[in-house]
Amino acid sequence: MKVYFKTFGCRTNIYDTELLKSYVKNYEIINDESVADIVVVNSCTVTNGADSGVRSYINSMRNSGKKVILTGCGAVSKGDELFKNSAIFGVLGASNKSKIDEMLSRSEPFYELGDLNFIDKNIVSNYENHTKAFIKIQEGCDFSCSYCIIPSVRGLSRSIDESVILNEAKILASNGYSELVLTGTNIGSYGKGGSTTLGKLLAKLGKISGIKRIRLGSIEPSQIDESFKEILLEPWLERHLHIALQHTSQDMLTIMNRRNRALRDVDLFCELSSMGFALGTDFIVAHPGETPKIWSEALENFVKFPLTHIHAFIFSPRSGTKSATMPINVDPKTAKERLKTLQNIVADNNYKFRQNNSNKPLNILVEKRCDDDIYEGWDQYYNKIKIKSPKNISKEWINISDYEIMQEFNYAKI
Repeated sequence: MKVYFKTFGCRTNIYDTELLKSYVKNYEIINDESVADIVVVNSCTVTNGADSGVRSYINSMRNSGKKVILTGCGAVSKGDELFKNSAIFGVLGASNKSKIDEMLSRSEPFYELGDLNFIDKNIVSNYENHTKAFIKIQEGCDFSCSYCIIPSVRGLSRSIDESVILNEAKILASNGYSELVLTGTNIGSYGKGGSTTLGKLLAKLGKISGIKRIRLGSIEPSQIDESFKEILLEPWLERHLHIALQHTSQDMLTIMNRRNRALRDVDLFCELSSMGFALGTDFIVAHPGETPKIWSEALENFVKFPLTHIHAFIFSPRSGTKSATMPINVDPKTAKERLKTLQNIVADNNYKFRQNNSNKPLNILVEKRCDDDIYEGWDQYYNKIKIKSPKNISKEWINISDYEIMQEFNYAKI
């Protein structure tokens, strides 16, 4: 029997899919869904649109005669509905990953949602088709942002034991992965209630032989504590941090039930920028309550942030959240204009950042080959670079001092 894994959503789901695969012993894992007998869908449910995409894929697989098993965040939010409608054969909750071999052999439909208090026991030692390795360091979130459903499908924050993470990192390094990406639902909360912190964990990871660079997922401004600041100048830490703001109007942050404070965040970002970091953030445009006055305040504050990267998107109601019950008071045209305004500001900042740092060599892990002799990778500032080379440089580390700064990326010939 052949099994295909389909992953939707975030880096944490990429990790979870690899973890699921590690428990499969009696089935052949394949990369071609068309010849699979069973399709395991690791789902995302962060927006209604994500649910729609998962549902569409499930329908196409079911219609082609595949046995479909649902796992991931969507198993919690939509699993019951899809199971009762016979859209899927089974529901496998995240806490039941170790049971997947047994579940794949079931001849009768099953609904095994499990609980939201689990900590994964297995580790991932290899990533197919990836040049870098992901390590999940924690699960769940204690925040209660009004627009977000994730705490209700991932549970409250709990951390994976430090010794497990360090062992996993050593194994990955010995298997040739020299860049690690730490992921989780809310990684800045790592170690909460215990004797460790994200900063202390990073300090230990950075000492592992073979690790050249460590990248981080999104962290909250309030989670950058003294132990984190102590490792900011370490050579193995990426020179890019993604710090979630979500908005820059204090009134809107209050509506969103966010913990960060707009003007206090500016000081933090400027401090990090002065240390040479490229800085990214998330921003939700047109959330309910975003009046012209609030938008004006947000924009006035936004330009004070030395941002070089942004993940900005227009608010989309997520069923089951407080924000979904609020009236939307920004029309689609205005929302798109506001989104574009932010993107243009940050694109200009990024271009200027690369110009101002053009005298610095770039340390690049080449990730893929695009066209004949053209390769693509990311530097220490998380900026894309395209490299022309007659030699195959895929998955190699390269230091480049001579490069051209283009509008959207850097370019080099070697």
